Amino acid sequence: MQKPMFTVAQIHAAHSKVKSGADFPSYIREIKVLGVTHYEAYVADGHIDYHGAHDHTAKVPAKYEPLTVADTAKEASFKAELLAHQQGKTDFLTFIRMCATCGIEKWIISMDQMTCTYYDKAGNEVLVEKIPQ
Repeated sequence: MQKPMFTVAQIHAAHSKVKSGADFPSYIREIKVLGVTHYEAYVADGHIDYHGAHDHTAKVPAKYEPLTVADTAKEASFKAELLAHQQGKTDFLTFIRMCATCGIEKWIISMDQMTCTYYDKAGNEVLVEKIPQ
């Protein structure tokens, strides 16, 4: 018998434990156990699509008023600001605004590869990071 697919409520419960960037790897491990294979987080409005086996998708709706994402990626600025965020120097909304300003449209987390890949509006990879395990 197939195990039940994950729900938005389960993902929210796992995410509620994240207090800083340091908690992110344990969050990824927890949602991976739930059956999430990858997810796409969109900078413009904060909606997230979580994907699992058998084409299962759980959609988390927009979280904030739409932001304008710059047409061109500012790779060096983005990398510097990302590092500051990972060190706990900025909150999540500040990070999101920075992503928009730096031309980051979305990121995709892959559970199999344990990577986070950031993309610009043209669909180009701007940065691929390994998630600590």
